[in-house]
Amino acid sequence: SSEVLEAIEKVIQGVIQSLAQKKAPVLTVANRTDWRNIEFKDSVGLQMIPHCTTKQIRSDCPQSAPRFALMLKILSMIYKMVQSNTYATKRDIYYSDTLLFGSQSAVDRIINDISCMLKIPRRSLHILSTTKGFVAGNLSYTEEDGTKVYCTCSATVFTVPSNVQGIKNLISPAKFILIVEKDATFQRLLDDDFFNKVSPCIMITGRGVPDLNTRLLVRKLWDSFQIPIFSLMDADPHGVEIMCVYKYGSVSMSFEAHHLTVPSIKWLGLLPSDLKRLNISKDALIPFTKQDENKLASIQKRPYIACQPLWKKELEIMAASKLKAEIQVLTSLSQDYLSRVYLPNKLQFGGWI
Repeated sequence: SSEVLEAIEKVIQGVIQSLAQKKAPVLTVANRTDWRNIEFKDSVGLQMIPHCTTKQIRSDCPQSAPRFALMLKILSMIYKMVQSNTYATKRDIYYSDTLLFGSQSAVDRIINDISCMLKIPRRSLHILSTTKGFVAGNLSYTEEDGTKVYCTCSATVFTVPSNVQGIKNLISPAKFILIVEKDATFQRLLDDDFFNKVSPCIMITGRGVPDLNTRLLVRKLWDSFQIPIFSLMDADPHGVEIMCVYKYGSVSMSFEAHHLTVPSIKWLGLLPSDLKRLNISKDALIPFTKQDENKLASIQKRPYIACQPLWKKELEIMAASKLKAEIQVLTSLSQDYLSRVYLPNKLQFGGWI
């Protein structure tokens, strides 16, 4: 905490010095959305280069002055929280003055900018993310406040903890971890009692694009158990994008890649090649939109696809067919095809890439 306080004091000192010299204060932040600031490393995923391009948030420019003021406001809130050892969610910060902040997304962006500028992970700033992910299966752990959580009890779903760093005593006989893209598929597997029937496993879903806590938990489970991690996504560009976020990270959070990515994640399904192999009727598939074409083209150009020849092939199949499929398409073969046939076969015979 003293490191956080010192870092904030240094920023404020800079502001005061500028004012003393009758200069307009400026905050300098890394340009987090520029691919030129990102390097790809097999072992880490997407990470920010040490000397990246920056942008200035000026206090004397009409466009950036409000942002400058909001950054100082949130820095002062963080300072008070660290001093008093209290925590707040990003939502709490937004609702403390909705008129001032304008929108939740504005608060989220500023918090990420501050975290990147101070080079301090967000949880060390005493800001917790609102969690939307779920976890279930053969896992037990103790939360920071001493609460014991037994996911194994039944087909109960547990919300991913809001302070993943604080959980301890993780115990699991699981043979693998399954990341499921969507809530509906996750619930279906729970209803089918999948994690007891096939082999002990941990299931986790970010319910779409994963939030920070879900990504932190996947990384913590990997660090704790070192067991295979498989991803089950829709066979569409959006599903591939989500899997890449878990595996390689995102451009906007590349400054925190070391805590968030798990490059060993395997793509279990739904593979575009599975659709032909399983004779899925073309009527059950969905034609690409222009947005899908653009998303797929952008993914194909990314640096990590070059080192994944099998992924490359699957994306080419998708691009050539211009068709996509949701995991639910497997119900056209039989109601419980996913949990009874598809997943057990894939896991037994190595049908992942």
